Amino acid sequence: MLDIKFIRENAELVKEAARKKRIDFKVEELLEADAKRLAALSQVEEMRAKQNEASAKIAQAASDVDRQAIIADMTELKAALQAKEEELKPVMKEWQRLMLAVPNVPDMSVPEGEDDSQNQEVKAWGERRKFDFVPKSHVELMQKLHLADFDRGTKAAGFRGYFLKNEAAELSFAIWQAALEHFMGKGFSPMIVPSLVRPEGFLGTGYLPQGEEDLYKTQDGDFLAGTAEVATMAYFMDETLDLAALPKKFVSFSPCFRREAGSHGKDTKGLIRVHEFYKVEQVVLCQANHEESVRLHEEINRNTEEFIEKLAIPYRTVVNCGGDLGLGQVKKYDIELWVPAENKYREISSASYFHDFQCRRLNIRYKDAEGKLRFAHSLNATAIPTPRILVSIIENYQNADGTITVPEVLRKYLGKDLIK
Repeated sequence: MLDIKFIRENAELVKEAARKKRIDFKVEELLEADAKRLAALSQVEEMRAKQNEASAKIAQAASDVDRQAIIADMTELKAALQAKEEELKPVMKEWQRLMLAVPNVPDMSVPEGEDDSQNQEVKAWGERRKFDFVPKSHVELMQKLHLADFDRGTKAAGFRGYFLKNEAAELSFAIWQAALEHFMGKGFSPMIVPSLVRPEGFLGTGYLPQGEEDLYKTQDGDFLAGTAEVATMAYFMDETLDLAALPKKFVSFSPCFRREAGSHGKDTKGLIRVHEFYKVEQVVLCQANHEESVRLHEEINRNTEEFIEKLAIPYRTVVNCGGDLGLGQVKKYDIELWVPAENKYREISSASYFHDFQCRRLNIRYKDAEGKLRFAHSLNATAIPTPRILVSIIENYQNADGTITVPEVLRKYLGKDLIK
């Protein structure tokens, strides 16, 4: 959410932000609704002031006759005020609806583009392995080595269901432990956070109302999160943070759920796109300073790059174009890992910063050096997701005889260097 004062003073900038992000939002509609809101609020506040004046006059009335006359006038005013407050409710509701749809302004460095196909590569790391045999897919390898059961996964959990077995389960635990050590070494505090979160957390982080179709909803009106970011941000909702404690850095772990509502027919086999998965997530809160947000954005993205480099998997980093940015993101990087069987890169991580967009919605503030209350800035980045990371590990480390070499950094957790 942006400050309404900023929107009024920078309407053209907000209009350009919507265009660049390819979001259907008309700032003129919001400004019109805002004018109606201010006019109605002015009338309500004027009536309330008169009501307060009348209350004071009742206490000071010289006689009972005067007092009764003022009460009669006040009764009429009270009825008029109640009617005007009822008129204000739909005006406020429409204004709030439009405010939740305002896109954040993307950074000037964000490239133009319609969708993820127009993201721009900024870095490539690692040498793609040249196989002297035809590389198999992770699905084939995992089935032959009894690492996964997709048929029984579908039987038990429905479409996109899966079971991880034996060394695949061990690899998952190993990846989580290695990630925890890596990101704690970068100064991040570990947390295990809820997946079941109240709607306020999703509204605050920007996943509602626009992304509701991709969320699982409970019968009580709560939602299952697709990232630990939601609960981690809700942790500080409606709180004022200590300036000296900023930046706050968390590496949060949770089960995650995503309906994949718009992906029918895409990646229907294997572990690329599943409904239930796990993520280790970096979440940062910092002072309301653009340079600090930019610095931390580069830092958290680099943290994940370094972890991928420890796994020795080729990757590339892309900067997302305007059309591939979410409502609240100022700038985003994606890290994509090489998948040999598909002969292409696949997204494994996203790193974004939001300025005060999320913290304004969640009312997360701090007092600056002058004692002024400011909304904090927020950032997040995928540390590592499982089981998706298994796709690239298994395919890149496969051998001609069907065995899989365990990445060196994970061997101490599995107690072996080969899966066979």
